[in-house]
Amino acid sequence: MGKDFEILNHTADVGIIAYGADLKQAFANAAKGLFSLITELDDVEESLHRDIELTAGDEESLLVAWLNELVYRFDTEGVLFKRFEIIELNNTHLKARGYGEKVNSSKHKLKTGVKAATYHMLKVEKKNGYRVQVLFDI
Repeated sequence: MGKDFEILNHTADVGIIAYGADLKQAFANAAKGLFSLITELDDVEESLHRDIELTAGDEESLLVAWLNELVYRFDTEGVLFKRFEIIELNNTHLKARGYGEKVNSSKHKLKTGVKAATYHMLKVEKKNGYRVQVLFDI
């Protein structure tokens, strides 16, 4: 497997395409891609973790719910995540742990203000592993 994710430029929004040998890895890499839009991941330490558990109607909805929960945690708790461990994942349920630290304005340069993951151009595909695509409102 090559890269974890790539940035997808879109007219008014920004998106990511994330890859994984399995769906767990693709979801983890999508989350990593999200936070790479927000800040420089190299500046984030893994000094805390948060457990997240979600249920949704299908894989696509679960991906959007997962990324929006992470945006919510960033907005409400000021946590920048760097690494993700997907503990359980099926078509409708996700249990994960994110590792990172609280935003420190003297250490972290915030780049893009991400408002939410959207359903526009959303894809979850299986071919030679998994590929997920999501656009974000910014």
